[in-house]
Amino acid sequence: MVHYIWMFLLGAGIITAMFNGRMEEVSEALFKGAEDAVTLCFGLVSVMVFWLGIMNVARNSGLLDQFTTWLRPAVVRLFPDIPPDHPAMGYILSNMTANLMGLGNAATPMGIKAVKEMKKLNDDRDEASRSMITFMALNTAGLTLIPTTVIAVRMNYGSSEPAEIVGAAILATGCSTACALVIDRFFHLRRTRKGKG
Repeated sequence: MVHYIWMFLLGAGIITAMFNGRMEEVSEALFKGAEDAVTLCFGLVSVMVFWLGIMNVARNSGLLDQFTTWLRPAVVRLFPDIPPDHPAMGYILSNMTANLMGLGNAATPMGIKAVKEMKKLNDDRDEASRSMITFMALNTAGLTLIPTTVIAVRMNYGSSEPAEIVGAAILATGCSTACALVIDRFFHLRRTRKGKG
């Protein structure tokens, strides 16, 4: 559905530019945008490679295992429908760890695998389970301690202090995660009470 919206917006913009005689500006913007996108991607790749390397060092040194061990009690309580030793729990922990390090691109494959495992627990139904809803709320809120992607973008655009965003990112993602949890629990309790009533 989203690609239809983007195609509509693109088509409407080009048609409007044709009627207003501004096609030259549209062509210039297209090529400039493509050039900026390639430059940005190469800048992001270097930072992502660096942080993924750090994650591999952390994994090989056992630091990542220690970190997931600290997270496990909280995650087990957040997802009571998932057995603690189920593969979905491991994928959820990996996803959350990658998100905490600001590696959203690395977190995505783990998130997809977690949802697939949770779907198996949900008897392969198309309706989302309680755990799936909680996971999507937390994943979207994305508590982040080190916003590596934002730092990389700020570095690419010449920021004198690219890492000064860290405090604001922790505060913003902490608030969004707390709100996501409160809303998720509120609607779960409301649905549970309606089911009993």
